[in-house]
Amino acid sequence: MFFNSKKTIEEAPSPPSRPVVEAPTARKVSDDYFQLKSNIHSRLLDLVDLTLLDSLERSVLKSQIRTLLGRIMDENGFKKVPLNLSERERLFQDIEDEVLGLGPLEPYLKDDTIADILVNTHNQIYVERFGKLELSESSFKDNSHLMKIIDKIVSSVGRRIDESSPMVDARLADGSRVNVIIPPLALDGPILSIRRFGRDPLMLEDLIMLRAMTPEIGEILKGIVRSRLNVLISGGTGSGKTTLLNVLSQFVPVSERVITIEDAAELQLKQDHVVRLETRPSNIEGRGEVTARDLVRNSLRMRPDRIIVGEVRGQEAFDMLQAMNTGHDGSLTTIHANSPRDALMRLESMVSMANLDISSDFMRRFISSAIQVVIQTARLTDGTRKVTSIQEITGMEGNVITTQEIFAFTTKSIDNDGKIRGFFRFSGVRPRFVEKFTQYGIPIDQKIFNPDKIHEI
Repeated sequence: MFFNSKKTIEEAPSPPSRPVVEAPTARKVSDDYFQLKSNIHSRLLDLVDLTLLDSLERSVLKSQIRTLLGRIMDENGFKKVPLNLSERERLFQDIEDEVLGLGPLEPYLKDDTIADILVNTHNQIYVERFGKLELSESSFKDNSHLMKIIDKIVSSVGRRIDESSPMVDARLADGSRVNVIIPPLALDGPILSIRRFGRDPLMLEDLIMLRAMTPEIGEILKGIVRSRLNVLISGGTGSGKTTLLNVLSQFVPVSERVITIEDAAELQLKQDHVVRLETRPSNIEGRGEVTARDLVRNSLRMRPDRIIVGEVRGQEAFDMLQAMNTGHDGSLTTIHANSPRDALMRLESMVSMANLDISSDFMRRFISSAIQVVIQTARLTDGTRKVTSIQEITGMEGNVITTQEIFAFTTKSIDNDGKIRGFFRFSGVRPRFVEKFTQYGIPIDQKIFNPDKIHEI
C-alpha cells in the first residue's frame, strides 16, 4: 500500500520472508550492514507512495517513516536481526537520510563545522574541518548508490549528468556549491565535491574575529564598496573569495538595484532589490546553452545599479569590464589567481578570448580604467584564511598597469602547533580613492595608513 488520501501510512501485508542479514558490530560500515539497509529501504519503498513525499510536512513525514520502519523490523524477515537500541537508531536514521536527504552525506550537511565534502568514488568521503582535510568513516554501498544521490542533486536544479554530459555544476537547497564529474572522464568512478556555505552568511565582524583582517582594513573595505569603486577579488581555491564577496555586498545601499550572475547560484545577498541570474548548460541535443557572457550582456538592459559576477572565467570578462567602464560603478567580481599581478594578467588573457582585434596596450588601458581595487585572499598552511593584500590600480606606465599596495599581511613564523604567526601592516601610502571617500561623505582616519602600526596575530 501507500500513503492514503488523508496522508497517513496504511499497514501493508507482510512480504515473503527475506534472508536474515546480521548487523555489523563495528562503527565502520560493512557489506552486511549495507545489505540489511538496502533490504529494509526496498521494503519501505514498497509501502510508500513517493509522489506524496513533497506534499507532507517534514516533521510529519519523519514521524510516519519511523512508525513504518518499526513495523518493517517486526516482519518475519527482519525481526530476528540482532540489533541493540543504538544500532537500531542508527539504521533508522540512515534509511531516513536515504528517503528524505542525500544518504551518507546528510550528517555532514548538518555539521556547520564542515566546509567541504569530497567524495572520491563510493568508498572514500573526505571532509574539511577548520581548513584541514580528514577521511570520514562513511561510504556509499557502491558507485550505483553514489550515482543515485548525484542524480537527486542535479535533477533538483534542472541539470543532467550522463555520458554525453559527464560534468556538471549544481547547488543544494542551502546554497552549497556542487561539482560532479563521472566516467568516462573520471576513471575510477563518480567524483562529487560540495563546497558548503554557512546558513547565516558571515559578517564583517566575523572576519575580524577570525583574524582574516583587522578592524581598520574592514573600515577601508566598507568605504570601498560604499564609494562605488570597482573591485576584483583574487585568490586560490578555497581562499574565501566568495565569502568576502558576500561580506562586501552587505555594504551596497538597499536603494540600489543589484544583478548577480553565477554559474551555480551561491551568493547570499541580504538586500531586497536583487535579481539573481544563473547560466544554463546545453541540452542533450547541444542546444539552449546560456553563458555568463550572455547574461552580462542581458543584464545591461535590466537597469542595474551594480553588477556582481560570481567569478569571471572567460569571455564574459570583456563585457564585465565594459559595464564597469560605462556607468555601472561599484561592480564586484572574483577571479582565480595567486597575486594581484597574476589576477590582472589572467584578466587580460580572458579579454583576449573574446576574439576582438584589440592591441595588448589598449587592452591593459581598458582594464586599468575599469578596475580601481584588487583584493587578494589566501588560505594559509594552517588552514586559516586571510585578506593578504589590497592594491589600488593607479593607471599605466608605458604599457604596464601600475599599482600601489595599501596594506599586506606578512608571515613571520610557524609555531609548535603549526599555526601561522604574522602581522598586518599598512604601507604608508595614502590611496587615491580616499578622495572618493570624501565625496561620498565616508569618514576615514588618516592615521590608519601609518606604517609604524603593526597588527600581530
